Amino acid sequence: MGGLTMDQAFVQAPEHRPKPTMTEATGIPLIDLSPLIANGGDAAAVDALAAEVGAASRDWGFFVVVGHGVPAETVARATEAQRAFFALPPERKAAVRRSEAEPLGYYESEHTKNVRDWKEVFDLVPREPPPPAAVADGEIVFQNKWPQDLPGFREALEEYMKAMEELAFKLLELIARSLKLRPDRLHGFFKDQTTFIRLNHYPPCPSPDLALGVGRHKDGGALTILYQDDVGGLDVQRRSDGEWVRVRPVPGSFIINVGDLIQVWSNDRYESVEHRASVNSEMERFSIPYFFNPAMGTLVEPLEEMVSEENPSRYDAYSWGEFFRTRRRSNFRKLDVDNIQIAQLRKDR
Repeated sequence: MGGLTMDQAFVQAPEHRPKPTMTEATGIPLIDLSPLIANGGDAAAVDALAAEVGAASRDWGFFVVVGHGVPAETVARATEAQRAFFALPPERKAAVRRSEAEPLGYYESEHTKNVRDWKEVFDLVPREPPPPAAVADGEIVFQNKWPQDLPGFREALEEYMKAMEELAFKLLELIARSLKLRPDRLHGFFKDQTTFIRLNHYPPCPSPDLALGVGRHKDGGALTILYQDDVGGLDVQRRSDGEWVRVRPVPGSFIINVGDLIQVWSNDRYESVEHRASVNSEMERFSIPYFFNPAMGTLVEPLEEMVSEENPSRYDAYSWGEFFRTRRRSNFRKLDVDNIQIAQLRKDR
């Protein structure tokens, strides 16, 4: 992988290391979206789907979708482009390496919870903000770095990102309906998105008992739509008992994570789930998460419809832009403190 070698930076604290054998998660909600995709769905079918999504978001914090309408060829083209990129020699990948000031592109030494991840990544945004808005605080430039001489790479990823956005808005509608809100209640937050997509490559690891591809974390945004290949390695912390369990890959599916923003907007009716990526010593693994995030200027707080005298607001309002930038910075360096978490913004903490 451009030569990752096992050293102390990758070693997880004993209590966070993966167990030698992982229990497979059973009972994960598998939701067929075809009633919504086929023709907009009749009202009863869509309400039933919304109820399924609501129950999954409440009980698990994530669910698996099939019948989602994303063409198999679109996914295949994106994953072929991903494999072609990570197969490039190190110097070609380094030509599109990201930096703190330019956080899009290739990176191979990311930290989660202040421990280095056993992976290499490539980050893109579906829409580049036009200058000067591309420069936030005069320091961060959100501009895609497209690799040169990789035929079809850009087209494949742009097609995939467009399909992901369509799916994300459909899921957002189902979540709004499940909370008894009007279907487009959450759409306005995403006019100028900070959504990004990540190509993950987890090479075989000589010490999979000590390292993780991505350490335990919760997703800070609204929704994550994850493609994972058939190798598997996604572990989630089961809500019912706190056990780490492995999510078996389902062909043709996506895994949907409810992020912190949905947790706050719903005033804790739904909960973001802690998850991680395990690695193995034999096989490389690929995944593509699409992080659906709102506009930089979004002030995040429980929706007024979710707050009442009996159920007062549980969170102080916070700026998504500040939260997002703090999170991004922690990817680049080992900080003295844990990454910012929404639990720190709770009123009853």
